[in-house]
Amino acid sequence: MGTDNLDFSANPHSVGQSANHVRGVPAWRRLASLLVVLSVLLPLGLAADTVRVATYNLNNYLSMDRMASGHWREDYPKPEDEKTALRACIRAANADVLAVQEVGGPAYLEELQRDLKAEGLDYPHTAILMGPDEERRVAVLSRLPFARVITHDRLAFTLGGEREAVRRGLLEVGFETDGVPWTLFVVHLKSRWTVRDDDPQAASQRAAEAQAARDRIRAAFPDPQTDNYLVTGDFNDARDSSALRRFLRVGDRELAQFVEAVDSRGEAWTFHYRKRDLYERVDFLLASPALAQRIVLGSARVIDLLPDSLTASDHRPVCVELAF
Repeated sequence: MGTDNLDFSANPHSVGQSANHVRGVPAWRRLASLLVVLSVLLPLGLAADTVRVATYNLNNYLSMDRMASGHWREDYPKPEDEKTALRACIRAANADVLAVQEVGGPAYLEELQRDLKAEGLDYPHTAILMGPDEERRVAVLSRLPFARVITHDRLAFTLGGEREAVRRGLLEVGFETDGVPWTLFVVHLKSRWTVRDDDPQAASQRAAEAQAARDRIRAAFPDPQTDNYLVTGDFNDARDSSALRRFLRVGDRELAQFVEAVDSRGEAWTFHYRKRDLYERVDFLLASPALAQRIVLGSARVIDLLPDSLTASDHRPVCVELAF
């Protein structure tokens, strides 16, 4: 059924009436008429499909030496109270596609997938990158089927004359929504801990990792003005850092834009460094100029208002909705 077949003749306030007559109609009646029209138009496919994408660092969802229940334990999994709080945060984000960092491997990802499904959040599709870092990996859980999965696990760079690997690699997951292809890239750049005296806080290493990942993205998607992609994850750096700038621009060519997200209080921090009681934004969503046009206005947010969110992780989830 096309909109040309809609008959408005029975409406006394149709387009054929004078402007003064329309202005005389009570606002509630005009709104009711509009809702009736929308109830007809929306089933015709004029409403866009939306996809919510989120990123979340799970804070060591793996076995390691750690404090648990007041005791130091060796090779111990993430404590159950932390897992419970973590799943509450994931359910609050309610993403269709969830990018995660710091998951131990396939068995840990399957456990999280299973426990979320038992609580009503089903992610039937998963992908994980088994890169040089054998402890902390990046992964994707999704309600949407994958069009493709590419694990860039051999990215490398030269730093201080030495050839080194991008330890967490670059995970590439492709989708097609309402006939529109788009791609999610997941990164987890080097932490600030380092043993190199020539690279305090590993800033140069993160920038080199970022450039290696950026170059791979550019090779696959040379036209950011028409290619739809989102780069997300834990960048372990600030928005004005050399590492972040690598993803945003090459010379005068724009590659991606920040997706500005804040919580219910208007605060943008995503990471709490307990040791120094610092709050920082290190988890980002970067959209190609083409995909940035599909961001639903006001949808980007940092998930908060959960009392146990910092029990779950030292990071907070960040999400955005895309319209197709």
